[in-house]
Amino acid sequence: MAEVLLFHHALGLTEGVRAFAGVLRRAGHTVHVPDLYEGRVFEDLEAGSAHAQEIGFGTLVERGERAAEGLPEGLVYAGFSLGVLPAQKLAQTRPGARGALLFSACVPVDAFGGAWPEGVPAQVHGMDADPYFAGEGDLEAARELVAGAADRRLFLYPGTAHLFAEPGAPSHVPEAAALCAERALCLLGGVRP
Repeated sequence: MAEVLLFHHALGLTEGVRAFAGVLRRAGHTVHVPDLYEGRVFEDLEAGSAHAQEIGFGTLVERGERAAEGLPEGLVYAGFSLGVLPAQKLAQTRPGARGALLFSACVPVDAFGGAWPEGVPAQVHGMDADPYFAGEGDLEAARELVAGAADRRLFLYPGTAHLFAEPGAPSHVPEAAALCAERALCLLGGVRP
């Protein structure tokens, strides 16, 4: 079974993020879900994004890196939207990464030092008309990440919802979320020990 470090989105560590972690746990995986906001939770993306900007994206990535300290190297790094920043950085730069699950966001690979590490599988999940994912460059970054790689996949779902995979979120899309979770579990099931 895989060990996962899962980072929350701009709304904070919501019950929906915890519920998604529970889906992975029920499949037998170990899941760590740090709180990068130190207890703050927001109702809408604008307020949560403003809080993230106030803290600073660099500080949030550093908090993510600190969350990985003391955990084994052989982790799968996962993140929802804003949480993709620390997840992708750790997957690209921390030795021993076993995989990456990037939900509703993707950063250009060169943002974290260049090439994606060989042998580290990745999945990027997003909605094809999500104004944040498809409209702000994440979709292009995801296409570059997976180009020519058999172990990296981009999964697009029809719709405009941003946090579609989070149970309980107003933008939750149950059918897409179920397929997303199934595909994520497939990646985790194939992670090498």
